[in-house]
Parts: sequence; structure tokens; C-alpha cells
Amino acid sequence: MKLFEPPRDSFSAPFQPRASDIDANGHVNNVVYLGWAQDLAIAHWEAWATEEQRAPWSWVARRHEIDYRRELLLGETAVGYTWVGELKGPRFERYVRIDGPDGEMCAQSRTDWVLIDIAAKKPARVLPWMIERFTPKG
Repeated sequence: MKLFEPPRDSFSAPFQPRASDIDANGHVNNVVYLGWAQDLAIAHWEAWATEEQRAPWSWVARRHEIDYRRELLLGETAVGYTWVGELKGPRFERYVRIDGPDGEMCAQSRTDWVLIDIAAKKPARVLPWMIERFTPKG
């Protein structure tokens, strides 16, 4: 994958590795980055949509792609950025970039998320308000 550049209005949050996140190589384990990507996507959904708006819907990951570039060590603080990309029916591409304290990219991912109508238990088209709210403006 090419290097992703977060849009100016992307959602962001800090991450601090715990001792249990560190693998035998002395840095954050690759699986932890995937967990952080999911945590960031959920935090973005919860921050930008009300509880009432979210209630009928759920999201499931259909596919993940992830690249690792720089190790993150215990004691360092990372910043994760997320934004959505192309809409395809019930799917949104979601991008995540996690940068180390030096601003260098540690990991980045692209995930296809599928919107689920909880009551019907099946995929649903992404609604106009979701597109408006979550599509980056710049």
C-alpha cells in the first residue's frame, strides 16, 4: 500500500502501549495495531454519531490490509488517525494511520467495513447522514 496521509479533519486519538502489548522483539506486537485500528474506528463512530443514531446499526469488518513500518516501544505515545474513503453500497473503506512520537508512521491499515441493520440482521446501504458526517472535507 502507498503511504496514507490523514486529511486535516480526520479523527484522532493517542495510544500508549502497555507491557502486555510488547512482543518478544521488544516492540508493540502487530496484532495490537489491528486492535488499535478497530478501537479508533469505534471511537470515531461513537464520537460523531449520537447513541440514538447508532442504535439500529452495527459495523462488521469484511477485510483488513495492514502495513508495518516503524516499531513502537514501551513508553512511547502514538497518535492514531482515521477517516473514511470510498463508499460502495453497504461498505465504507476506512483508513487508519498510527504515528510514533517522532511523527513517523508505525502502521497503517485499510479496512472494508459493512453496515449492518441490527433488526434485519443483514447489510444495509450506508445512509446519507452517515456519508455527510463521516466523509472527510479536506
